[in-house]
Amino acid sequence: MRKKKRTSIMGWIWKFFFKSILALVFFSVSQVLVFKYINPPGTVNMIWERLLSSFNQTQYIRPQYSWQDLVRISPHLKQAVLASEDQRFLTHSGFDFKEIKIVIKNMVNRHRFRGASTISMQAARSLFLPSSRSLFRKAAEAWYTILIELFWDKQRILEVYLNTVDWGTHLVGAQAGAQAYFSCNANQLTKRQAALMAAVLPSPHRWSAKAPSAYIRNRQQRILKQMQNMPLL
Repeated sequence: MRKKKRTSIMGWIWKFFFKSILALVFFSVSQVLVFKYINPPGTVNMIWERLLSSFNQTQYIRPQYSWQDLVRISPHLKQAVLASEDQRFLTHSGFDFKEIKIVIKNMVNRHRFRGASTISMQAARSLFLPSSRSLFRKAAEAWYTILIELFWDKQRILEVYLNTVDWGTHLVGAQAGAQAYFSCNANQLTKRQAALMAAVLPSPHRWSAKAPSAYIRNRQQRILKQMQNMPLL
């Protein structure tokens, strides 16, 4: 009797687990398909931060966020982020395995670490996931990356990335960054301004395009040199 009851409980657990996985798959695929055609009004992280502020009873400051279609974003900024963040964006399928090998080699031989996130991975993370760090979040990021590479073209991925990436404190997307740093719209950014904005992306809360350090200026110069080899999207 006990054995039958235990078997019944395990069967119920497995059914519940399987149905939960199917529900998550359906939900995530639906999200990706919706945002293939509809521009998102905000990001999951914006909702997450608002919930945290309510829970912690702290003041919530709504981030600056204004969607701009890809054609209304400076071509210089597109080239700058490709040069600084993901130079093989057009040729990989979401994961840059060449870069991952380099990262692993550097960690083993030189004890140095650098990120290997592609623009596709960052777009998935910026739009669909909160900013918390966990293994579940990394797994979800990989799953969403597979989905957007499957259902979106590269132009849409880049468009979502440029509009949802964190560009500083309370700044979400290229338009907010351009207005805050240079008092202009995203389509008006010059080559040097675009390179400067791209230079701060690895750590936008620590670095500033408005008051760049010598290190950021050096990054800007490297990006400017690499931009001439980047395609126009």
